[in-house]
Amino acid sequence: MQDNIEVGERIRKIREDLKMTREQFSEMIDISDVFLGQIERGERSLSIKTLSKIIHYSGSSADYILFGENKNNGIISKINRILSKCSDETLQYIYNLIHSSYTFLKSHGKNL
Repeated sequence: MQDNIEVGERIRKIREDLKMTREQFSEMIDISDVFLGQIERGERSLSIKTLSKIIHYSGSSADYILFGENKNNGIISKINRILSKCSDETLQYIYNLIHSSYTFLKSHGKNL
């Protein structure tokens, strides 16, 4: 039961960081707002399907949601949320920008 409570608290934090209501977030991940409330309070467990949707739409990692291990920092999560909404063409453009910037900084001896 304690694990469900901790998982629920992390999911609530993810939702609040996205500045979404319970209704908005539950619609996005295709569950009822009542069920989301039960998950957030630790009263119910989430399925793999629901976990996968939370990961996909929020950019959070399964490690963070399930175990509280946040190896990705907040910036990476924010970037992932943006990228998850982009077309393949836009993703390629963004990749090229990042790669060019990284190569430039590395060739000029900047610490990365």
